[in-house]
Amino acid sequence: MTISSSPSAAHGRSPAGLDVSAAFATTLETPEHVRIAEELGFRRAWLYDTPQQSPDVWMCLALAAERTHRIGLGPGVLVPALRHPMVNASGAAALERLAPGRVAVAFGTGYTGRRAMGQQPVSWAYMSRYVTAFRALLRGETAEWEGSSLRMLHTRESLPITPDTIPVYIGAIGPKGMEIAQSLGDGLFVAGGGFPDGARGFEKVSYLANGSVLENGEALSSERLRTAVGPGLAQVYHVSYELGGEEAVKGLPGGPEWLAVVHDTPEAQRHLAVHNGHLLHLNDADTAAWNAGGHTLAEHVTLTGTADDVLAKVQGLAANGVTEIMYQPAGDIRRELEAFADAVGLRR
Repeated sequence: MTISSSPSAAHGRSPAGLDVSAAFATTLETPEHVRIAEELGFRRAWLYDTPQQSPDVWMCLALAAERTHRIGLGPGVLVPALRHPMVNASGAAALERLAPGRVAVAFGTGYTGRRAMGQQPVSWAYMSRYVTAFRALLRGETAEWEGSSLRMLHTRESLPITPDTIPVYIGAIGPKGMEIAQSLGDGLFVAGGGFPDGARGFEKVSYLANGSVLENGEALSSERLRTAVGPGLAQVYHVSYELGGEEAVKGLPGGPEWLAVVHDTPEAQRHLAVHNGHLLHLNDADTAAWNAGGHTLAEHVTLTGTADDVLAKVQGLAANGVTEIMYQPAGDIRRELEAFADAVGLRR
C-alpha cells in the first residue's frame, strides 16, 4: 500500500491566482497520465465516472494512487444512480487509505452518465438524500437508505483514519442545485459552459475546461486541434441538443450537418449517436460539424489560443471567482498537459 503525503499549499498553484488541476476522460492509460500531471505540478486529478465508455473510476483512481505521492485524486463527477451510496462510500474510504489527505469527491446529476444511456438526470431531491447518506456513512454513522439502516462495517485495515474529512463538491448550475451545493457540499463543481449565477457565494469553485495551446501560426482547422480540441468543443452541440433540442443546434456553425448525421440513427438509439466518444474523440456527427465550420468556435468556447491567450482566459476565470481550473487534455495527453502547465506558470 502506498502511504503518501497530502499536496502542499503551494503545489499546483498558478501565478494566475488559482489552483491548476487536471481532469481526465477515464481510460486504462489514465493512471499514467495522472503520474505525468503530478510530475508537471498539477494540484489534483479528477477522473470522469462514465461507465458507458470507461473502466471503473475507483479502480483507475486506486491505480493512480499507487503511482503517485502528492497529487490530489478524486472522481468528478460521481452519478448517484449508478451505485448504491455504500459502494461509493466504500470506494472513497479505500482511496483515502491509499492516498491519505489527497482525496476529494464530486457528485453530479448525470448529464453524460445518465443521458448517454437514454435516461434523464437524477432529481435534486434524490441527490440531496444520496449525498446526505454518503457523508453520514463516511462519518461512521448509521444512515437510512431505501427504508433500511446501514453503516460501514469495514475492519480497521479497510478504513482511513479520518474519512469524514474528504471534501465533497456538487456539480450544479441552476438555483435548486446551487442551494443543494451550499447546504451539502464543500465546494461547487462547474462543468464548463457559462459561469452560473451565485457561484461567487462559494468559497471553493472548481471549473472544468478544455482547449489547447496553439503552435506558432497554427490554424484552428489543423488536424492536431481536431484531436486536441474537437472532443471538448463537441460538447457545445451535445449540450445544446440535450437542453434546447434541434433549434438550439441549427444556429451553430456546422449545426445542420451535425443534426443530419444524428438523424440517421433511429430516435430510440439517438442518444448513442450523440454521446459516442464523449470527451475522448469526435464521433461521426461531431466530425461533420467540425468539417463544416465548427472548428471556428474553438477560441470562443474552449481554452484555446496562444500561451498568452490561455493565461488571460484563466486569469479571467480567477477574477470571476474560480478557485480551481480543471483542465482536460485530449489527443497527445503529455503534450497538452505540458503546454498548459507552461502557459499558466506551473513550471517555473
